[in-house]
Amino acid sequence: MKGNHSVKVIPLGGIGEIGKNITAIEYRDEIIVIDCGISFPDEEMYGVDLVIPDITYLLNNSDKVKGIFLTHGHEDHIGSLPYVLKQLNVPVYGTKLTLGIVENKLKEQKILSDCNLFVVSAGDKIEKNYFQVEFIRNTHSIADSCSIAVYTPVGTILHTGDFKIDYTPIDGLVMDLERISEIGKKGVLLLMADSTNVHRKGHSISEKSIGETLTRIFSKAKGRVIVATFASNIHRMQQIANASMKYERKVAFSGRSMENISKVAMELGYLHIPETSIISVDELRNYPNEKVTIITTGSQGESMAALARIAFSNHRKISIQPNDLFIISASPIPGNEKLISRVINELLKKGADVIYEALEEVHVSGHAYEEELKLIHTLVHPKFFMPVHGEYRHLKHHAELAEQLRMKKENIFTLERGEVLELSKGSAKICGKVPTGEVFVDGIGVGDVGNIVLRDRKYLAQDGMLTIVVTLEKETYSVIAGPDVITRGFIYARESEKLINDVKDIVKKELDNCLENKIIEWYVLKNNMKKSVEKYLYEKTKRRPIILPIIMEI
Repeated sequence: MKGNHSVKVIPLGGIGEIGKNITAIEYRDEIIVIDCGISFPDEEMYGVDLVIPDITYLLNNSDKVKGIFLTHGHEDHIGSLPYVLKQLNVPVYGTKLTLGIVENKLKEQKILSDCNLFVVSAGDKIEKNYFQVEFIRNTHSIADSCSIAVYTPVGTILHTGDFKIDYTPIDGLVMDLERISEIGKKGVLLLMADSTNVHRKGHSISEKSIGETLTRIFSKAKGRVIVATFASNIHRMQQIANASMKYERKVAFSGRSMENISKVAMELGYLHIPETSIISVDELRNYPNEKVTIITTGSQGESMAALARIAFSNHRKISIQPNDLFIISASPIPGNEKLISRVINELLKKGADVIYEALEEVHVSGHAYEEELKLIHTLVHPKFFMPVHGEYRHLKHHAELAEQLRMKKENIFTLERGEVLELSKGSAKICGKVPTGEVFVDGIGVGDVGNIVLRDRKYLAQDGMLTIVVTLEKETYSVIAGPDVITRGFIYARESEKLINDVKDIVKKELDNCLENKIIEWYVLKNNMKKSVEKYLYEKTKRRPIILPIIMEI
């Protein structure tokens, strides 16, 4: 298979993980990129705010990259753009709402004026030298979502993006299954399909069903209704607003992302709430509680989001009041279950009523269930298949589903992040791997927190730190002060005096031994002190605090 006559598909993220979706498609001297997302840190990533993909391969081939094509406006598909576009200034293509949300992000980073954004509509085709890229309307938990067909010299690649098949979407714009079927009839070389909900049997529930549940709940509410949902779920916001207006309630948005996205959605015509029905959080006191709805962020229990701050009485403007009803209109992202439980428990302790997914149908997924995935496979009947968007277990289940639909096992490719799938008109194979991984965003630092820093943070969190300070006389190299021992997060010094004194004796003995043998290199002194103390502390406490020796000369 000659490189000049094959297309390479390279998932740089979104494979074997939830989030951080980004895929490069390459032919000769041209690369296009689908999506550019983030993922959120797990509990082992102490202090990390966001995780973005490692785009070393794209930077090494920056002259080849001709554009980034976005399927929709969720963080796991667009969140890395402000960081990536600072390093790789290429055109970005997306639908009106998607780019409206992206613009907000680029404004915050003060790089909007330097970026080239191109608004497309479902049905549009973008021509590049070797590639033609078509946007195809689909349905998801955010408006203006698309699947993407890439027409290449060796065949068509269809990327579903995130999708579900909703026959009664809130905006009435159903998924363009006809176009997908047409493309399937002409022949699809490779299908890349969303695997998030492959393990769920049957068919996902329509978003419209949530409106009926919300209306019933609102009809019985005696005080304020506070609904936590994803800021990007504009259809959910619309249904909350509709239920509010039916019972003559004013709507207030709380949380920075909620305020920003609702504003963009209303300006672009995706969210329809009369101005007379919207109030600010500051105006809440002007209305009786039974005439107020608050739509807020924090449906994942994030400690800094509005819902958690309300629950723990840290919100500057909203406090829990009698008859408050909280609705958590989202399901937990894997790993967030404890955070959400903590917030729910706190709300209940403070006397509020709380409704969540386990009690009422207040959330539906935006990802296709098994029967919807079967339909897509049947319409497309691709030659090759590559499951995307999910952890390994999701990808494996999706590969097995394709087999059940009589696809040959050798035509199904479950890749790892960074692996290269090389396609020609009649064959496909995995050929090598490109550099990829995770880049941590910590505050304003991007990439300056690596595995060594995370390891140290983990040790600090688990076992604490012990600092040893010694002062040496420069000419004679004799100890004239110390050793002094300071601990943080390890033991309370006053209650462990013997342990601390033993550490001091060990350090003094080690120093005397080195200095008597004319060993005066600081790195040797520090290393010997550190090793001796580490060994002793582990024997006595079975803990490994970070040991920081400090030597001063006078």
